[in-house]
Amino acid sequence: MFDPRSHVPAAAELAGRVVAVTGASDGIGRAVALACARHQAAVVLIGRNEKKLEAVHAEIAGSGHPAASIGVLDLETALARDYDRLADALLERYGRLDGLLHNAGLLGTLTPIEHYDVPTWCRVMHVNVTAAFALTQVLLPALKKSTDASIVFTASSVGRRGRAYWGAYAVSKFAIEGLSQVLSAELEGISAVRVNTLNPGPARTAMRRHAYPAENFETVPLPAALTGAYIGLLGPASRGVSGQAFDAQPPAGRPASESSAASSS
Repeated sequence: MFDPRSHVPAAAELAGRVVAVTGASDGIGRAVALACARHQAAVVLIGRNEKKLEAVHAEIAGSGHPAASIGVLDLETALARDYDRLADALLERYGRLDGLLHNAGLLGTLTPIEHYDVPTWCRVMHVNVTAAFALTQVLLPALKKSTDASIVFTASSVGRRGRAYWGAYAVSKFAIEGLSQVLSAELEGISAVRVNTLNPGPARTAMRRHAYPAENFETVPLPAALTGAYIGLLGPASRGVSGQAFDAQPPAGRPASESSAASSS
């Protein structure tokens, strides 16, 4: 059984593949984009901050990896024409898309449902769910042109078992699990597109620091330490695997080998 937690990517594992990553300017998105390029993918960097995307682009170019491209898209404010423009440009340049990682997201506030600010709720649900749906929809034609395409939605432990005060973020991640399952079922047997979710677990990101301000940040893994799981799901190692909910790290206090054995029993 494929387990992304134990996947060790080959040097050229993504050679010849085109992979798009949202939220590619910071945190996990940036780390995964750099890892995809390092493993020889042509990466499409999607995000709202053009300056930061250009910095990631320059880092990839300076490392001698396959040329990346930038797609500026603000998921909170983008209109239909913005999505269409990105999809048309991607298809014109590459002719297909082999991987799509939905990493961008909003945390919102950690507040009881009784007191949750409605506009904040709507912003979080829009960016984390509706925008992910819209981008997937416009990129499906490019994904269907691939002989082995993978869509990976970013999940969360609070979107698999609800936790008090996590409000719109938790609800949005429950919705992402449902979107992934529905899309996987629709595409099964009629395309080469697989769809899965991946919960990165704790990572040293700005969102994590905001959610856990009292945590010792130095004990949390760097995003770069988690990229093997993403490469495994975006590349050929997980070919044929769809409709699953994965974790990038074992549960707290359990080694990966023990956790893998438990998950397959």
